[in-house]
Amino acid sequence: MRFADPLALVLLLLLPLILYLRLRSRGPALTFSSLSLVPAQAGWRCRLHRLPLLLRLAALALLIIALARPQSGMENIREVNNGVAMEMVLDRSGSMGREMDFDGRKMTRLSVVKKVFSEFVNGGGSLPGRPNDLIGMITFARYADTICPLTLARGPLRDFLDSIKVVPSRSPENRTAIGDAIALAAARLHVAEKTMARETGTAAKNYKIKSKIIILMTDGANNAGRYTPEAAAALAKKWGIKIYAIGVGGNDVVKVQTIFGTQMFRTGNGVDRKLLAAIAAKTGGIFKMAGNGKALQDVYKQIDKLEKSKVESIRFLNYKEHFFYFALSALLLLLLETALRCTVFRRIP
Repeated sequence: MRFADPLALVLLLLLPLILYLRLRSRGPALTFSSLSLVPAQAGWRCRLHRLPLLLRLAALALLIIALARPQSGMENIREVNNGVAMEMVLDRSGSMGREMDFDGRKMTRLSVVKKVFSEFVNGGGSLPGRPNDLIGMITFARYADTICPLTLARGPLRDFLDSIKVVPSRSPENRTAIGDAIALAAARLHVAEKTMARETGTAAKNYKIKSKIIILMTDGANNAGRYTPEAAAALAKKWGIKIYAIGVGGNDVVKVQTIFGTQMFRTGNGVDRKLLAAIAAKTGGIFKMAGNGKALQDVYKQIDKLEKSKVESIRFLNYKEHFFYFALSALLLLLLETALRCTVFRRIP
């Protein structure tokens, strides 16, 4: 409880003075020739004859309190998230089915990428999680597909991530369209504000996009698609989107014993490091290689430090006026006092 005009409460100091003056004053009286006619013991009306005065003083006290405008306030705290809108762009071509090391175990590259990305988003291992970010997912092989639209919800994101599978090696879709994937991700991020406007709930209403990034994970070189990676990167730069490019795996070489001794042979094109470094630098992002699960976690730690989300708390008070109740109570007391003076405590003269 607070008072909007607390100085009005000073008037309460006048009430004791009013009471004192009324008690000291002599009211009108009747003259009797003999007191023998007056009852020896006063009745209840005589004992309560000052009740109307006390009711009037109480009414004045309530009116003064109403004049001071008593208010009660409810504190409201609204959190505004300044988060990062990010698209996870994941290569699912056949080469992502090859094995790489993760915590001493051999897992497919795709499995490692999915596990570490899940830790990056939800928290786990040495990664704190990204609860305040708007995250979507795009996969690509010959074609780029939106797997999960940009969302703050983590349940659907987890389900979509689990559903991603490697393209069979002999499938005609087993190609790598890096440019198309970047272009699609950039287009999704470009309209991220409109995406947020379609989402309902308090979290969406209190959300502001701080920055937009693409996390590209691939183990190959661009060999399909309509857009070149350079053209797609130029589009991302135009829209203020940074690309964090991660090369998964290594040079894809195997040891083969020949008559000339042990020879190293490439089993594929491998990561196009020069290309990934160029598109990352062009958009203000970074390029890193991740040859195993631990290296991939380290890359995500670096991204986590570079792209910080911020939660702002806006505090405001909503005050409710209560003067009406005090004024109404004062009016009722004045009506009661008037009724008592005209009936039970009526005085003659």
